[in-house]
Amino acid sequence: MLNIEEPVTDKTAFLKLGFRPFFSAAMIYGVIAMLLWMGMYFQGWLLSVSSYPATLWHAHEMVFGFGLAILGGFLLTAEMNWTGVQTVRNAPLLVLLLLWLAGRGLVFFITDAGLVALAAVDVLFNLLLTIALTQPIVKSRQWQQIGFPLQIGLMAVANLLFYLGLLGIWPAALNIGLYAGLYLLLSIIFTMGRRVIPFFIEKGLGCPFSAKNYQWLDISTVVLFALFVIVDLINPTAIITAALALVLFLLHGWRLLGWYHAGIWKKTLLWTLYLGYWWIVFGFLLKAISIVAGVSPYLAIHSFAYGGIGLITIGMMARVTLGHTGRNVFDPPAILLPIFLLLAIGAIIRVILPLLVSEQYGLWIGLSQILWAAAFFGMAVFYVPMLIKVRIDGRPG
Repeated sequence: MLNIEEPVTDKTAFLKLGFRPFFSAAMIYGVIAMLLWMGMYFQGWLLSVSSYPATLWHAHEMVFGFGLAILGGFLLTAEMNWTGVQTVRNAPLLVLLLLWLAGRGLVFFITDAGLVALAAVDVLFNLLLTIALTQPIVKSRQWQQIGFPLQIGLMAVANLLFYLGLLGIWPAALNIGLYAGLYLLLSIIFTMGRRVIPFFIEKGLGCPFSAKNYQWLDISTVVLFALFVIVDLINPTAIITAALALVLFLLHGWRLLGWYHAGIWKKTLLWTLYLGYWWIVFGFLLKAISIVAGVSPYLAIHSFAYGGIGLITIGMMARVTLGHTGRNVFDPPAILLPIFLLLAIGAIIRVILPLLVSEQYGLWIGLSQILWAAAFFGMAVFYVPMLIKVRIDGRPG
């Protein structure tokens, strides 16, 4: 099924590369899923699956729906550049997209009896995406890239654990799968971020600059993050969890200082990625504070997810789409500035304001939901047409 040799024509631009359908789907779903979550949170809307609480649906969909779609689209595109091997396109890519869509939509048409079918479809998408990402690496023998499909494969395991918990087969696996999925998402972002963000900064500033990177820092952040994930999954309120989170805050903060140049604030596609990374780093600090000072742990989660994953993924989609549709990444559309500002302000409202004015918590959640939906609506309006049409420079892809 995952044949990568099938030729494409200009009539099938939407299915030429993975970024086109999956970025389009993620942008649109970023709006739909948030509006549905607003209805669930403020109006008490319920899923037809009585054993699937709305809060768990929201958390699961942000990780395994929205987040994984963007990573899948990015990696299916990037691997072709890294390996020189064509990744899935046309009919095989359509199958992947339809499976992803089924995993998002079935939950609104089934009852509890259909939950097994939903789990099977959703995990099948995870597995086929892993296979699709593994094939180019095996064919080109570029084993240094194998970490990406391995992490996507682990996300399939995490997703399976979540459903085993949801089905009542192993109740403890529900939280394990959900948090493991979030942390695997962050791990992939760390790996991609270390590879591309300093490169983008150096190339995008328009002046000589060399981002500082240290091998000891790369190794220590990987090892300590792995330890943090293990400890947090075992005991999220342990002092050792707080200590590891604090060390990760300091180490990643040091990394970002080495990448800093004041000129990034003049470049929309640079400050978005840089600020998004800082939100993830701030999440580690909030995690430590939540353990030692009793602050809500959900603020750390939303620093990771809303501020970090949200800003980094929207910035990456904007840049990759411009580059792979033949447009100038150094002269992005002016509309990106207000779109990115909506999301950046939303992150402040969702994470910072509850710390300062906790009695208005519901207001902050509502405002941040509106700003998220508005940002991704703007992206969809201006970017989906680019993703559907052929490259403006006439090149394939």
